Amino acid sequence: MMKCRICKGDSYVSEILQVCVDCIRNKSESSYYVENAHYKIREKFNLPINPPKSQGGIPCGLCSNECQLINKEVGYCGVRQNLNGRLIPNGEYGILYKYLDPLPTNCCASWFCSGSREIGKFNLAVFFYGCNFNCIFCQNSSHKNISYRFRINSNEFIDYVLKNERISCICYFGGSPEPHLPFAINVSEKIIRERSDIRICWEWNGCGNENLVRRAAEISLLSGGNVKFDLKAFTPELSIALSGVSNERAYENFEMIVNEFYHKREEPVITATTLLVPGYVDSIEIEKIAKFISDLNSEIPYSLLVFHPSFYMSDLPITPRRQVEECYNTAKKYLKNVNIGNKHLLNL
Repeated sequence: MMKCRICKGDSYVSEILQVCVDCIRNKSESSYYVENAHYKIREKFNLPINPPKSQGGIPCGLCSNECQLINKEVGYCGVRQNLNGRLIPNGEYGILYKYLDPLPTNCCASWFCSGSREIGKFNLAVFFYGCNFNCIFCQNSSHKNISYRFRINSNEFIDYVLKNERISCICYFGGSPEPHLPFAINVSEKIIRERSDIRICWEWNGCGNENLVRRAAEISLLSGGNVKFDLKAFTPELSIALSGVSNERAYENFEMIVNEFYHKREEPVITATTLLVPGYVDSIEIEKIAKFISDLNSEIPYSLLVFHPSFYMSDLPITPRRQVEECYNTAKKYLKNVNIGNKHLLNL
């Protein structure tokens, strides 16, 4: 770790960002360092520096980045592209890795979801390649290594699920499902028509197309699954610093799902998590997020996740216990159901 390049303070400062959270919030010269950090990461993985907005390009529309792609151009997510006037991947196939995770599992909703306790059954974990964010602390950065050898068509995926009677839930994550929503929605609709015992869940950043997000939430509501939003920060400048793009759409979609679906089922259909990045995602951010959720419904489950060093923030420590306790107590002022995830890391 290092001193902040702007204020020279010695609070937690990651080498990739070079600036502290206070300077990011105050916008004082921090944009230069933020842009440079994301430029380095995007360049290394041969990804577009910013969401492409090519004149005459085809609008993608799957997420809030709203890329416009000319022929052979790739979107910000690194997976969606214009191939001879047709945007791919689409509802016909996905680029993913899947594996069976025995229940009970440690998914982010396991502390309240009854489905996670079905002993002897499996969660089918579906890891999508590509992401509409560029999180510098990414816990699953392998999603950037996009390869078509992980391509699977919709019929093959559906057959795989329907033939295994021990699969009782499907969780889409990654990366993030947004670039693959047409595929995920297509296969999920067909699966739950054949198998009423399979829950469909989503773990995403939440910045998908509003109509697709609504349909995905409907599928979770009907199947008994849930939708998990990773609300990474509340302050816009901090969200951009940590994830490369704005997460404003996530809060809009979160509110939409709560207003339209939360009252329709006794078990929660929506939940939120926030990773407690040392020195950056502090009690100030947590208070704003918790208040936002509480203003919608104070019963909504909220989980604070302990950070472990990863990707371009491997120079930061595990979240200090003091920060965890402070953030937890802050969230509890507003919300009735608050959880601490990754507790085992605090005992290392």
